[in-house]
Amino acid sequence: MKEQYQELEALKDIRNIMERSTRFLSLSGWSGIWAGAVALGGSAIAWLQLGRYYRQYNERGNFDTDQYINLRNNLFYLGITVFIIALAGAFLFTLRKVRKQNGSIWNSASRRFLNNLAIPLGTGAIMVSAFVYNNDLQYIAPACLLFYGLSLYNAGKFTLNDIRYLGIIEVILGAICLFFPALGLYFWATGFGLMHIVYGVIMWNKYDRGTTGTT
Repeated sequence: MKEQYQELEALKDIRNIMERSTRFLSLSGWSGIWAGAVALGGSAIAWLQLGRYYRQYNERGNFDTDQYINLRNNLFYLGITVFIIALAGAFLFTLRKVRKQNGSIWNSASRRFLNNLAIPLGTGAIMVSAFVYNNDLQYIAPACLLFYGLSLYNAGKFTLNDIRYLGIIEVILGAICLFFPALGLYFWATGFGLMHIVYGVIMWNKYDRGTTGTT
């Protein structure tokens, strides 16, 4: 029995080594919580800007091209800022977890993960930029959700499987949002904000809580 137990433990060790060499397993649950909180903050700012614009529109009673362009640009730059802040925080939380595990954040597994994440995400960024350029803003939110979800699902085979479930949820929200574009901000806040926080809490409880303390 003792020999069988040792053999099973050896097989587990070999499996863990092989898994770590092919999959990036150091994503931090706090990364998801941070990204979700930042997205909710950005959504609140966008909601305030939209509310101010529509109040001014109702007071004027006519369309003002300059104010519309100003709103469009502000929302575009806000989205980029939210993305950068969320990405930076996610990177720092993941880096802290990697260091506590005495691992490396840049290896063959993380490169495969990022490559599979970047292609659908980059394609989505081009499409969203085209929407902004052509002043067709109604489908920006569903496009962001759809391509982000596809990116997560595509990269999921090179990291923890849980991220694929988040990707599926993002795709579903994006698909529904296509039929209700006027509610785009609410879908955006739900997908990038609330769902990230829920995902982060689940990940923290499942993978981080017992191994890395507060990370």
